[in-house]
Amino acid sequence: MTIRVKPATLDFTYRPVGNSINREIRMSITDNRKRNRILTVLFIGVLMGALDIAIVAPALPALQAGFGVGDRILAWTFTIYVLFNLIGTPLMAKLSDRTGRRTIYVLDVALFAAGSLVVALSSNFAVLLIGRAMQGLGAGGIFPVASAVIGDTFPPEKRGSALGLIGAVFGLAFLIGPILGGVLLGLFGWRSLFLINLPIAVIVIVLALATLPSTRPTERRPFDWIGMTVLGVLLASLAFGINQLDTTNFGASLVSRNVWAPLLLTIILIPVFVAAERRAADPVLRLSILGPRQAKLAAALSAGAGLGEAGMVFMPQLAVAALGLGRSQASYILMPVVLAMAFGSPMSGRFLDKLGSKVVVFVGTTLLTLGMILLGLFNSSLGMFIVSGVVIGLGLSALLGAPIRYIMLNETATADRAAAQGVTSLFTSTGQLLSGVLVGAVAASQGSRVAGYSAAFLVIGAVSFVLILLSLALKSRAAEVATMQRIQDVASVGLQS
Repeated sequence: MTIRVKPATLDFTYRPVGNSINREIRMSITDNRKRNRILTVLFIGVLMGALDIAIVAPALPALQAGFGVGDRILAWTFTIYVLFNLIGTPLMAKLSDRTGRRTIYVLDVALFAAGSLVVALSSNFAVLLIGRAMQGLGAGGIFPVASAVIGDTFPPEKRGSALGLIGAVFGLAFLIGPILGGVLLGLFGWRSLFLINLPIAVIVIVLALATLPSTRPTERRPFDWIGMTVLGVLLASLAFGINQLDTTNFGASLVSRNVWAPLLLTIILIPVFVAAERRAADPVLRLSILGPRQAKLAAALSAGAGLGEAGMVFMPQLAVAALGLGRSQASYILMPVVLAMAFGSPMSGRFLDKLGSKVVVFVGTTLLTLGMILLGLFNSSLGMFIVSGVVIGLGLSALLGAPIRYIMLNETATADRAAAQGVTSLFTSTGQLLSGVLVGAVAASQGSRVAGYSAAFLVIGAVSFVLILLSLALKSRAAEVATMQRIQDVASVGLQS
């Protein structure tokens, strides 16, 4: 009798356990599928925004021919996008905290699509710039809101890989952007480069409404409206003042109203911005992060890297003028740069732990300087275009990828690491903004387009040489390791207390 009862008891006891395990497995599979759908929606949206950055370079020669604008004005096609992208990033991130991730993500994609339509249908250059500003504002929120959605919906052990996949979209966009741009330009003209965003945006919006959770943080911090407004006006005035410079008659242009007035306004607004950030509860730029010398150097190097990266947007312009390539053919001139960056980025990451950031950044800035000089001096042959593009790509891979972010991570406490990466992005975007207006000013000041863009790349080369000097002031590998250990020790003490 006892022998019969035990099997029955065992059977009764283990059946619910098995059901519980099966239920947990089914729930896990369901959660994974849900997260994969969310990740797919975010991936497509970020890819759409990233492609627009990579695809505008092939469009510049066609835009200039279609609207008949000069090089100085043409540069605003890129510059105004970067300016509003820079404003949109913290603005949309904060709005998503207040009204929900899904709402703002859909709004950003819709705004980007509307801007694309305005650009595609524009009959004059002023309307085109309005569309580009709308695109930049929308795109500015797509990536940070996507990152926030991942933080809300993915468990900690899976967030890194999800963010890495979203981050890799930018590399993919720069890889296929020149190819896609060349094909569309050759078959359908420059307007197709922007119209292609519309069906993609519709797909993303439909999927986002059905898939993304409408989550928002429980803690709401006030948005730094004063700091963001002052920073926007500051950067806009600085960009306009630089864009109006005449490099062939620098002294006379410097005292002209179009130059000195906006530059004076920039100088006045700098201390105003600093004071506003010190008082803000949640500042756009947390000044304390820039306290260590190493962090200041990283910020300056980030701006220089952005300057060099944005300069590549104008390579097709130089290729059309110097090599006589067609507008669709000129888009492929960016491929050596992109492929070199794809090869160099993982290599620079591997060397960081072995050699330290100082060696990696020094090599990167040296290659960037050499590549810019080669491009500025020897651009009359396709072979030198390719060689200089490869050298520039290898140099940028040591600045735009892991090294500078690695420095900022090592110099900040764990609680400030997200804000430190935001500082890096802010300075990189500022460098991109200044690059567009600087290239436009230098190119427009020269007598011919070949001489103008050659001089512009030589100016970027001179700035890159300053980056070499800055890299020499970085910490050695031994000092870097000591700093990392000290921050870890402080964090351990904090946890124990």
